[in-house]
Amino acid sequence: MKKPKSDATTGITPTAGSSTVKVATGTRQVGQRPAISAVPNTIHTPIDGGRVVSDRAYVFINVHPGRTSDVTRALCGIKQIKTIDPCWGKPDIIVVVEVSDQDAMTQLVLSRIHEIDGVSQTETHLVYRLKTSNAA
Repeated sequence: MKKPKSDATTGITPTAGSSTVKVATGTRQVGQRPAISAVPNTIHTPIDGGRVVSDRAYVFINVHPGRTSDVTRALCGIKQIKTIDPCWGKPDIIVVVEVSDQDAMTQLVLSRIHEIDGVSQTETHLVYRLKTSNAA
């Protein structure tokens, strides 16, 4: 029996009786149809391959009605903010921030984000690294 070749673009080797899952342009493909979006695992290392920083967090930002665009533009000027996603519902905006330590996180959220005209409330969710266990 001949061993199936792996796909050069994905490195995935199909097995007998299974569908090949391909990753192309950020979307997982099952056969010819998209399955789910490909979301990189960012628990242990940054997406861009950069150095691991001490603290990363998701900051949920609620804004006053009609101020989402203004607040989003103001957030663009803060270098510690890595992504800005305006959303339907609450929160109005979700940002991912990366800072060197918790003091820097406190300074960023309380002194920079809260001071933006139009921000009414924030909720910060710190990301932690999962420890791998040697238990069998």
